[in-house]
Amino acid sequence: MSVKVFEAREHCKAAEKFLKTTLLRWKPDYDSAADEYSQAAQCYRIARDAANSKDCHLKASECYKKNNAFFHAAKALENAILVCKDTATPQEVHRLALESGELYQQHGSGDSAASVLGKSAKIIEEASPELAVELFQMAADASATESSQHQGSEYISKASRLLVKLQRYDQAVDSLRREIGFHQEAGNMGAIGRLTVAIVLVQLARGDAVAAEKAYKEWGSNCEVAEMQTLEQILQAYDEEDRESAKRALASPFIRNMDVEYARLAAMVPLPEAMEPAPRATVVENAAPSYVSPNAHSTTTAEICPKVEESPYAPVTYAPKKPAEDEDGLC
Repeated sequence: MSVKVFEAREHCKAAEKFLKTTLLRWKPDYDSAADEYSQAAQCYRIARDAANSKDCHLKASECYKKNNAFFHAAKALENAILVCKDTATPQEVHRLALESGELYQQHGSGDSAASVLGKSAKIIEEASPELAVELFQMAADASATESSQHQGSEYISKASRLLVKLQRYDQAVDSLRREIGFHQEAGNMGAIGRLTVAIVLVQLARGDAVAAEKAYKEWGSNCEVAEMQTLEQILQAYDEEDRESAKRALASPFIRNMDVEYARLAAMVPLPEAMEPAPRATVVENAAPSYVSPNAHSTTTAEICPKVEESPYAPVTYAPKKPAEDEDGLC
């Protein structure tokens, strides 16, 4: 047994004594017990016993809550998350993060709540992106209550990219709108242009070119020259149903230099269906001759134009009338 494990157990025994009532102590001493559990957790952490360290942090948090020390209770839960981040399940990290963030907010520390929610979201981002999205969105809300628009925009930006990665485009549009709102409140108008390109790509991925054009009209005034040129080329190609032009515009260097999620999205956007001419009729070689019924007979010209019977009357011939001779010989 290492020295630190022995020290940890001694601290746990001391904490249990503070929780017991005696003739001289009618109520448990939660504050002293919480301190002892916290020290035991540190000893277990040094001894690399993550499971016992987490349990001691959780016990310390319960004692702090009973003593209405919400900030210290939240901090104990945050330490438990950091200790067990490699061994705990995403669901457990998510639950502890929500509880810690709620305790921080009860104490009035919105920034600390946003911080623990953001850290926890990063821990479970790869294993469970759906739960990470929820934590990032809650972190953005907590930052907004503290008027920290810059930090909130970073959290909501991570949520937007995760939603695009999960192909949940309807929710991604709403998240991008919130992100634009954060930048508008912070006065960071330069970031809105690139987000306009992102929201146009997401709308096209949804198959809604009309909504993409509306988004450009709504926020296009905040775009820079390169962003405007890219968006106009894309929207014009979709309006004219020019498949090749749309493909070239979506593969432009500006799109490729965007965040990885949006650059990959551009390669997945369905291209417009071009109007193709009707295929020409082809002659099949060595085809069988057309079927002719044996009862059919050829039609002669005489049958089509029957001979007209001769009239019994002789034809009348009109000869030109000769001019009368001049009897007087004057003319």
